[in-house]
Amino acid sequence: MPVDDPWYDAAGFEWGERSGAEGPGSISPDAAPGQRVHSTAEIYLEVQRSPAFQEVRSRYRRFVFPAALAFLLWYLAYVVAATAAPGLMARPVAGAVNVAMVAGLGQFLTTFLLTWAYTRHARLRRDRAALELRWDTQEMTRGAVQR
Repeated sequence: MPVDDPWYDAAGFEWGERSGAEGPGSISPDAAPGQRVHSTAEIYLEVQRSPAFQEVRSRYRRFVFPAALAFLLWYLAYVVAATAAPGLMARPVAGAVNVAMVAGLGQFLTTFLLTWAYTRHARLRRDRAALELRWDTQEMTRGAVQR
């Protein structure tokens, strides 16, 4: 049995999967006569090429890449300042609190702010579209040939 799907779990075979005798263009017992049943691999590739999927993916990338780059630069600036300018980092701000402590606490604060911004962005810009894509994909794979 040829398996083209890299995510195919051979160990999970016979746990509700079809026997594999069906090919990509075969007819399912549930299908109408003359109707071609697509394999799940074909369906997922079709969904991946769809404009809706590309939009969800680009929205994700437009947020994650700049945010990750900004956070990485902020972290590296902190590390470089701590090693290259110890006098600056040791400068007192208020009592025993120095610049290094404020910047270190700023790292924690930006982590929480970035997490909040990511969840808000996902909720407002991607979750609904991704959920609709998921439901559409599940409808398309219902009755599809498993390979």
